[in-house]
Amino acid sequence: MRCCHCNSLEVVKNGSTSTGKQKYKCKSCNRQFVLNPKSNKIGEETKQLIDKLLLEKISLAGIVRSTQVSKRWLQYYVNKKYTERVKKYEENRALNIKKNLHKL
Repeated sequence: MRCCHCNSLEVVKNGSTSTGKQKYKCKSCNRQFVLNPKSNKIGEETKQLIDKLLLEKISLAGIVRSTQVSKRWLQYYVNKKYTERVKKYEENRALNIKKNLHKL
């Protein structure tokens, strides 16, 4: 078996996932992987539901239970949303400051 990242043959078993799939670790690049990973894309409908639940101040644990997404993915999604909001706020604030300076 070869590493899917560096193509090395130095691959060993490294436990299993929470769903029971065998995990492997490459001794060359230290990357972990599973064979034939099943990628579950989170649909736009689910993301819209999560956005609504976040606005209702539902806990992250409650959102995970009701939408069947992983805690890790949800935390990533919330962090991304927060970063986008902060960036948009800072851009708007900079534009307002420029407008106010031009009025003087």
